[in-house]
Amino acid sequence: MRLHGIVIGMWALGFAFSASAAGTATAGKSKAQVCMGCHGPDGNGVGTFPKLAGQHASYIAQQLHNFKSGLRKDPIMTAQVANLKDQDMEDLAAFFSANKVSLGGVEKTKKELGERIYRGGNQAKSVPACMGCHGPNGVGNAPAKFPSLSGQTTAYVEKTMKDFHDGRRGNEDKDSNGKIMRDIAARMSDAEIAAVASYVSGLH
Repeated sequence: MRLHGIVIGMWALGFAFSASAAGTATAGKSKAQVCMGCHGPDGNGVGTFPKLAGQHASYIAQQLHNFKSGLRKDPIMTAQVANLKDQDMEDLAAFFSANKVSLGGVEKTKKELGERIYRGGNQAKSVPACMGCHGPNGVGNAPAKFPSLSGQTTAYVEKTMKDFHDGRRGNEDKDSNGKIMRDIAARMSDAEIAAVASYVSGLH
């Protein structure tokens, strides 16, 4: 499958480069107070508020920049990033990335389907294995800006996948990774999305 080859290639390419956060966790902690209402004191948000703990600093910083530029749209986040400077974003990213993500657990009724798609995809629908980009243990790929999914809340992953599926994410046409996710999610049923979302919550 051509799409499968692309994502595997990007995954491999990511390890050819190294990246380090320009921010500091100490500075980020003092700036993160306003973030904690939704994302938790250590970045372990609940429900549809994503967990930022343990997420790649490069990915967090990129998403903050996307919200500020309007590439990614969300009323709450747009307001939160309005006055952030580049250094603030790097510091916040460093702080949340340094914290440990808390793992959830997969629903028994969704484990088989979720694991099958995550690890093997769905050839009949040209859906590649999720682990091609996000890794066997869900830790993602920082240089390629493929986010970690390990421990992420089921509700957030399901909402995000459905946003990609329905074209609501808002940055698909200007972001190469967004295009990949839109194309993949568009081929998945609601049941498949829900199963994968549940599976990654306990993946580590």
